[in-house]
Formats: sequence, C-alpha cells, structure tokens
Amino acid sequence: MQTIENTNQIINENLAVMLYFSAPTCNVCHALKPKLLDAIEKNFEKFEIVSIDTSVEQEVSAHFGVFAIPTVLVFLDGKEFLRKSRHMSVDEVMREIKRPYDIMVS
Repeated sequence: MQTIENTNQIINENLAVMLYFSAPTCNVCHALKPKLLDAIEKNFEKFEIVSIDTSVEQEVSAHFGVFAIPTVLVFLDGKEFLRKSRHMSVDEVMREIKRPYDIMVS
C-alpha cells in the first residue's frame, strides 16, 4: 500500500521515478501498463516504478492531482518532469523521457 509519505520518499531517494496510476476497472490501464513498464525497464535501468491503485489509494491520487486514469507521472531528480493522462502511447512517453534521462545518467 502506497502512502503519500513513502511515495515522496521514493521520489526523493531515486534519480528517476514513474508513478503509474490505474484502477482494476480500467481496461486501458491494463493494456498499457505491461507494455509501458517493459519499455521503461529495457531502456532506462535507473527508473523506479510505483503502481498506484486509485480505487484504494485515493489520498495519494488526490495529493498528486490525479483525477483521470491511466495517468503517468515521471519525476527526474525529485521534480515532476512529465504528466500524461488517458491518451498516451508507449513511444510518446519513451521519446519525452529519453533525452533528459540520458543527460542525467551520463
């Protein structure tokens, strides 16, 4: 179970963090998640990925201003860098992360 405190701790202790907000009733979430997580793990080894179930962890979702699912938040060096909701492709997310990530880890 994620809390605001332990989510913030993960963001602050890791160079690159992705929060993936979804719910069991969201078909798009379930189709996108394995593809996106696989692509992140293969291309960006320093990423920490946290899955947040909005139906259970409503306080965490509200804290991060997430009101639509799926939503992906990417934090680089503790700061929110990217926010994508509903309509997104794996390629689009990967493209937007690649350059700043490469600069940070080089």
